[in-house]
Amino acid sequence: MGYNDVMYLAIFLPVTAVIYKLIPKKYRPAALTASSWLYFYLSSQELIIYLIAATVWVYGIALLIGKSQSPKVRKAWLTAGLTVLFGTLLYVKYTNFFIGTINHVMAGRESFIPLQAQKILVPLGISYYTLEAAGYLLEVYWQRVEPDRNFLRISVFLGFFPQIMEGPIARYQDTAMQFTAGTDIVPDNIVNGCFRILYGMFKKLVIADRLYLVVNEVYSHSGSYHGAVVALAGVCYTLQLYMEFSGMVDVSLGSAQIFGITLPENFRQPFFSQSASEFWRRWHISLGTWLKTYIFYPVTTSKMTMKVNRKVRKKWGKHAAKVVVSFLALTPVWLFNGLWHGPQWNYICYGIYYLVLLMLEVILEPAKNAFYKKTGWDKKSHFFQAFRVLRTWIIIFTGELFFRANSQSQAWSMFKSIFHGFSPAQLLPGNLPDFYIGSADVAAIIVGTAIVLGVDIARERGVHPIAWMRSRRQPLRWALYYGLIFSVIIFGAYGTGYMPVDMIYAQF
Repeated sequence: MGYNDVMYLAIFLPVTAVIYKLIPKKYRPAALTASSWLYFYLSSQELIIYLIAATVWVYGIALLIGKSQSPKVRKAWLTAGLTVLFGTLLYVKYTNFFIGTINHVMAGRESFIPLQAQKILVPLGISYYTLEAAGYLLEVYWQRVEPDRNFLRISVFLGFFPQIMEGPIARYQDTAMQFTAGTDIVPDNIVNGCFRILYGMFKKLVIADRLYLVVNEVYSHSGSYHGAVVALAGVCYTLQLYMEFSGMVDVSLGSAQIFGITLPENFRQPFFSQSASEFWRRWHISLGTWLKTYIFYPVTTSKMTMKVNRKVRKKWGKHAAKVVVSFLALTPVWLFNGLWHGPQWNYICYGIYYLVLLMLEVILEPAKNAFYKKTGWDKKSHFFQAFRVLRTWIIIFTGELFFRANSQSQAWSMFKSIFHGFSPAQLLPGNLPDFYIGSADVAAIIVGTAIVLGVDIARERGVHPIAWMRSRRQPLRWALYYGLIFSVIIFGAYGTGYMPVDMIYAQF
């Protein structure tokens, strides 16, 4: 039951909200726990045991960490907690990948006995709640938060139904207390939440699901396409991914807002980024925050890294030390990032791709500063800003071309095919394949993308669309509301000729 399903939008969410509204305040945390676990059960049936077991485990381990006075004992409990959490994640999500890799490495050896991996079902949202659980245990271990004795609060924190499928990945101190506040459902939150849900569904149904037809055709028959058509597929997939992922996060945040709960934002106009590092500060923000908080900073401030920093700085200088420390800290971050997305080599290579790009940014920083100083050119000029944005688009589109591929061989084959007979004329009407979409679909994609771009430009300039809309006169405000509703109903990609498209990031 995805967030784009009629059952969720028309039945589960409204019924849950009505029950939550009608029951006394003191029972509302229990209602959120029950509804979250019910949602998980409806989506994954018996696999709910993984979520419940993880909740009980994390609840108990956090109390033991907080109770212990000995640093060694505290560390031992933390190690046990993280080992079970990540061990479970590795088992259910990566067993086949690791065994397949072993088979590949060992193939051809006479002593090799083939290993057969059993098919393991992956519980809903395990990649998301595992990171939240690990972050909470680390916060308790670092004594940034007290171990929570309210089991219901931990239950909702790890399993809150609007964020269990695609995040955002929240820190305990950012959201947990909201789950037991019993905040009443009020008209403003209903209106704002529903508007955000509608906007998310607009991005998903009007734009992303139509782009899926183009992307799926090219990647399913990649040997039949080359040149500008393959480049177009890479751009379309990037746009599809953004529209769907940000759209479904809009549905998540809107659903939570109905209950008076504020979840962290996950996107901040990523296509206005002027570098790869800035892109990742604007894209999947909650994952980036988790990686920065629980991997990058601990590695950077570790005794080993600080020792290396002092030695390199003394021998080769400040910039060399920055390069070495950045490499030590960024390598585990990006290997983890790639592997987190799934048990495929293209995801791991995707992480390495950004590791290389970010390291190049660090290495070339003095040369870049020297260039601007020597030429006297203003790096903040509109020309250079536009140049850096376009350069970043190429980086993003190339990365997503590899990210979407079914294998590394397909990724490299498609990348090389871009340079085979490349011509912009391939994209002209009459030359471009129809990809099973008509002119009306193309118009819907273009107009829909223009609307989203306009909203992102407004946000980039500090104008929040909902606040702006709420400040308009009532006739205009309701005209915009109904316009959004009917655009989803009329122009959404569903019905005859369209296949339902699963949520992309739910698989991660």
